[in-house]
Amino acid sequence: LMPSYLVQGHQCRRRGFHCEIAFTQKYPPVKFLSEKDRKRILITGGAGFVGSHLTDKLMMDGHEVTVVDNFFTGRKRNVEHWIGHENFELINHDVVEPLYIEVDQIYHLASPASPPNYMYNPIKTLKTNTIGTLNMLGLAKRVGARLLLASTSEVYGDPEVHPQSEDYWGHVNPIGPRACYDEGKRVAETMCYAYMKQEGVEVRVARIFNTFGPRMHMNDGRVVSNFILQALQGEPLTVYGSGSQTRAFQYVSDLVNGLVALMNSNVSSPVNLGNPEEHTILEFAQLIKNLVGSGSEIQFLSEAQDDPQKRKPDIRKAKMMLAWEPVVPLEEGLNKAIHYFRKELEYQANNQYIPKPKPARIKKGRTRHN
Repeated sequence: LMPSYLVQGHQCRRRGFHCEIAFTQKYPPVKFLSEKDRKRILITGGAGFVGSHLTDKLMMDGHEVTVVDNFFTGRKRNVEHWIGHENFELINHDVVEPLYIEVDQIYHLASPASPPNYMYNPIKTLKTNTIGTLNMLGLAKRVGARLLLASTSEVYGDPEVHPQSEDYWGHVNPIGPRACYDEGKRVAETMCYAYMKQEGVEVRVARIFNTFGPRMHMNDGRVVSNFILQALQGEPLTVYGSGSQTRAFQYVSDLVNGLVALMNSNVSSPVNLGNPEEHTILEFAQLIKNLVGSGSEIQFLSEAQDDPQKRKPDIRKAKMMLAWEPVVPLEEGLNKAIHYFRKELEYQANNQYIPKPKPARIKKGRTRHN
């Protein structure tokens, strides 16, 4: 969804003529909700990959949405089609600092979520998931809002139980390269239930499994974006280890529907949101290569440290208590993601600054290039 502009009036002013041009932004269609049904909703990390899709759904459902993002990994481009709408507000703010705002619901999604981002700045990742979560829980307590924490399948670490259900405690290395994210989310969950028990704050916890779709960062280091980018650019698809590691990928619209269903349910215990359809990394590489129509070869590199060998959600709880399960077929979702990546590569190429070579300067019959 990209912004479009309509020219409403057109009178020219040139050499004494009067000119009046009014621009009106055209927004995606929005339902009308009565004041009783319309909620004031805060989304932290709302300009990010998942957050921006959640913003789209809640806006189109007719709610008032405030997006808070520090643009560490989020992008204004993801939500710019709502800027100026009376139901939408965008605030450049870091959740590590307190926020004072009146809301009914808080979706706390703010956090770096891809390994290169959280490994690049582990302290920032820890602060966002600990201090940021405390600030959002404090806000929820003050204004009586319900808070949904976007937790992660990483709380299960490299699981020894397969598939992973919500009652599995996990197998996490607390000092490994991924620990800032894994343990940050684990303590964020602990904080949520401490506030629920001691302060009566209504909390919901979603343990999100691998998700893909448009607005993923192309260079975020996740396996799907890596493979799509490499295939589109004709580079080798890099598989770490043997490629026998498994993942289960859900399309972003399925996840967003699950988050909204969980927020509006009576389920206060953690819920897995993911696709139980399991594939090996090597299968993914071959599938994406075929969908792109790429001649890229598959290159095997040494295995990454603390890379989970198996990842598959047990979603019986979500099915039974939320009536939710993924519905978007894998190939359909991948084709949409591939289309988005093609457009992004075109956008980058068209907006890349390439300095023009300076003309040669002539001095005393000799040519010198600067």
